[in-house]
Amino acid sequence: MNRMETANQTHQKGYNCCQSVLSAFTDRFDIPEEAALRVGAGFGSGAGTGELCGALTGGIMALDLLAAGDVTGDPAAAKRRAAARAKELQQRFSERFGALRCRELLKNEKEEPSEAVRALGITSHCGVMIASAVELVEEMLKEEGI
Repeated sequence: MNRMETANQTHQKGYNCCQSVLSAFTDRFDIPEEAALRVGAGFGSGAGTGELCGALTGGIMALDLLAAGDVTGDPAAAKRRAAARAKELQQRFSERFGALRCRELLKNEKEEPSEAVRALGITSHCGVMIASAVELVEEMLKEEGI
């Protein structure tokens, strides 16, 4: 099973979008799945406000855990790298779906899933957002050789 499927199944169990994306990467970092589920618990539905999509929030957290590098040696440089990755992920997501805010995504329901997401048969609105966020994070990690 790939990470997109894992994240979708997590969401189907009742976890929010952030939890589903973040927990799909726990095999790659030193945080147990339960901890990832706890950390992401408050970020669903745009942190309960309809703002930044929880799937994106989970993706940014995964990127930070996997690609931030040493944050103790030069915190300012690490922060700049993390912000650049976050912006890049948001840009790619926005290009695909036309929005970043949960409220807008739910209203627009402009779903443009990739071929990989369609091949998995994921059709629910949030399922598409979750699988796409996982896919985009994986693309970015691959591009960085991580």
